[in-house]
Amino acid sequence: MNKLLLMLILIGCFKFTNAQQKPYYTQYIINNYILNPALSGVENYTDVKLSYRNQWTGIDGAPVTMYCTIQGPLDKTDDKTNINSYSPMDGQNPRGKEYWEDYTTSAPHSGIGFQLINDQAGYISQTSANATYAYHLPLDSKKTLAFGFLAGINNISLDRSKIDWATEDPNDPAIGYTDGELKKFSPQFGAGLWLYTPDYYLGASVLNIIPGKATFVQGNTTYGSTFLPQYFLTGGYRFSMGDDMNMVPSALIQMSPALPIEVDLNAKFQYEDMVWFGGSYRISDQLGGFAIMAGLSLSKVINVSYSYDLSVSSELEAYTQSTNEIVIGFLLNNKYGDTCPRNIW
Repeated sequence: MNKLLLMLILIGCFKFTNAQQKPYYTQYIINNYILNPALSGVENYTDVKLSYRNQWTGIDGAPVTMYCTIQGPLDKTDDKTNINSYSPMDGQNPRGKEYWEDYTTSAPHSGIGFQLINDQAGYISQTSANATYAYHLPLDSKKTLAFGFLAGINNISLDRSKIDWATEDPNDPAIGYTDGELKKFSPQFGAGLWLYTPDYYLGASVLNIIPGKATFVQGNTTYGSTFLPQYFLTGGYRFSMGDDMNMVPSALIQMSPALPIEVDLNAKFQYEDMVWFGGSYRISDQLGGFAIMAGLSLSKVINVSYSYDLSVSSELEAYTQSTNEIVIGFLLNNKYGDTCPRNIW
């Protein structure tokens, strides 16, 4: 019992000292926009994503993350690259090999978006509201380079009334001595690049570009939460497995001065435009583990996906149990009738 209590305290301290860092996501592979503003307007439609993530269900007060993202193009036109411009023979997959061979880039265009993210862990809550902009520039008939920017505001709040001090001294100089909710606001900025073709994509982004320090007690410079940049590098390649199936292996590297380097290895299999399934393995000292995930296009407007994570970290495996994440997507103004992404698969 004492060992379990000690572990929970360590986890709580780890989460508090890194509360300024971005939440973890398993299904970023279907919404890379949550990590890279350069994807604003990457598709032919306005993409809306709603997500709920319940992390470490075996721990009371463990992180719960929710987000809503919306992003879409401005003045984007496609000639040969929409699904209706290619006319397959009867019984042929409209997204088969011939469709990708006929792929050409869109004309230069812009994209805009908005993100609302809330991450709750025990008595610590972090809410971010961000606006994004991106410009997509064709490099040749197959490759496009997008560069994007993010600007917004971040609020970290601490509710002392939710803290169970037990036999510990509640007079903590890091968070003051007054019951109630303490809040600290700060601006945040980000930038990213996204290179995409019909066969592969490469991305790089940085969030929390401007470092800073947030303290809950005025005049207290010793205790607080430090905002540090986070860097993301990612890439994926699409392999054709016949006319009905694609496989997309991908990887993500996360780096921050406050945390060890983490590497995600993913594989996604997509059957036509209807069903996809895949798996992921995260290499990390504290948060290592694997996940299985699957998704379904219910129509040309709605899709839904689910992932299930298990920790294999030696520090957390016995206590964290599973992590569940669900994502619901809406494809608005879908004038070409796409049922899945064209540029990020």
